[in-house]
Amino acid sequence: MTDLIIQTKDLVKTFGKFTAVNGLSLEVPAGSIYGFVGPNGAGKTTTMRMLTTLTRPTSGEAFVAGHSVAADPRAVRRAIGYMPDEFGVYDDMRVWEYLDFFAACYDIAEADRRKLIGDLLELVDLTHRRDDMVDKLSRGMKQRLSLARTLAHDPSVLILDEPASGLDPRARVEIRELLVELARMGKTIFFSTHILADVSEICTHIGIVEAGQIIAQGDMHDMRAQLTPHREITVTLADAAAVEQIKTLIGPREGVISVTPLEPKNNRARVRIDFTGDDDGVAALSQAMSGAGIAILGFTEETKDLEAMFMRVTKGIVT
Repeated sequence: MTDLIIQTKDLVKTFGKFTAVNGLSLEVPAGSIYGFVGPNGAGKTTTMRMLTTLTRPTSGEAFVAGHSVAADPRAVRRAIGYMPDEFGVYDDMRVWEYLDFFAACYDIAEADRRKLIGDLLELVDLTHRRDDMVDKLSRGMKQRLSLARTLAHDPSVLILDEPASGLDPRARVEIRELLVELARMGKTIFFSTHILADVSEICTHIGIVEAGQIIAQGDMHDMRAQLTPHREITVTLADAAAVEQIKTLIGPREGVISVTPLEPKNNRARVRIDFTGDDDGVAALSQAMSGAGIAILGFTEETKDLEAMFMRVTKGIVT
């Protein structure tokens, strides 16, 4: 079994009569890029505040890097780098001073901080802004600087709350690339988002949260397979008469749910095959049609994107 670096068991957080997190159980494998996905108000930030020891759970358990957030918060803080969803106000600090300040907070010796700061700025591509005032940076640069700050004490786990929120498309791509690079360096990345593109392109694992509960989680590939009930294959044909031939030939085969004629496209006949089999089964369908002499102009499988999967499990509640 894969080692879990973040694990919660029946985690609950209430504020008066309001339950923000309701029996949430997370499993984040070490070395993964885990996307914590859910609508606004689903309980993502509250969960992260508990994982980072900023908020005490009402009940349940949470462990980070083997340490209990309730019983050993200092050990948890040493193991994590936390990036909140708001950068904060640092009007009177230069970029290097900002990193120097946080490095000092982590008791890093002054003699070691200069090289550390240089390395961090190079990692997040801000070396050329070293002497700029922090408040003059763009939002994307501030996000990269904030990420650099979380790395000052070389944590094993990065907990990032909406790291790409509010960024323009170019800055979002830059943040995603940086997260992938950090994962290659051996960090576990746990980040929340409601921007599904951020998850589909870089994550190895995903957890979908709604109303304070995990409703689906696991390996990205397995989750897609689990939440996609069948495969939809569209076949484009040279001869419209072949539609009936395909229904007769393919319809009875194991795993075929239905064979449905589609509206012609570019004056070419099309048919959709709904199929529950694996990749070998898909290949066998293609071979069977070719073997029967059916002239196939196109054979494509619709890829179920993350948004479709998300809408399925959250019953369409996305904000």
